[in-house]
Amino acid sequence: MDADRAATVDETLNLPPRRPGVSGRSEAIRAALGGRPIVLVGLMGAGKSTVGKRLAERLNLPFVDADHEIERAAGMSIAEIFAAHGEAAFRDGERKVIARLLGEGARILATGGGAYMNDETRAAIAARGVSVWLKADLPVLMRRVRRRTNRPLLQSADPEAVMRGLMAARYPVYALADMTVLSSDVPHDEVVDAIEDALAMRLLGDGEAARA
Repeated sequence: MDADRAATVDETLNLPPRRPGVSGRSEAIRAALGGRPIVLVGLMGAGKSTVGKRLAERLNLPFVDADHEIERAAGMSIAEIFAAHGEAAFRDGERKVIARLLGEGARILATGGGAYMNDETRAAIAARGVSVWLKADLPVLMRRVRRRTNRPLLQSADPEAVMRGLMAARYPVYALADMTVLSSDVPHDEVVDAIEDALAMRLLGDGEAARA
């Protein structure tokens, strides 16, 4: 594809300008999205934000954290929203924010752990995006979440038991995502590689493309 035609395609699909150094496979994935966002789902500690930022850099797409957008819209932190208004109010705001973000073009969208549990949000993601479940084992999740103290659902005498309960309730639903990628204790770029492989297989439909 020549440069002028490529620029026209990118503008039509609401994609950022092409960046030198982006691989041919990454460009092919980006084009195959057709303006849809890649939506990362999974439990807290799965690496959605950390890995998502690297994936966005790899594919030359914007990165958006849904929780940060909720905080900006509400003018308070997630913990403050939970404390002041309760989880139900937070989930309603989360649903509205994600619905808006899904219509803003191709990007990497990291969602909160409970977002995909909402039937309406899950249907919207299926219709307007490409979903990736970052799946992590309990020990990995606990090592990661213990580094932060701003997790409202883990403010418990036994946070590991809470996490086990969340895994039991949510993993069968997360499994409905378009693809699943293991998020383990390896360098983040290896997880990004695995996501890119999965995207290539699904969007390009070519085993050779997935290995390119």
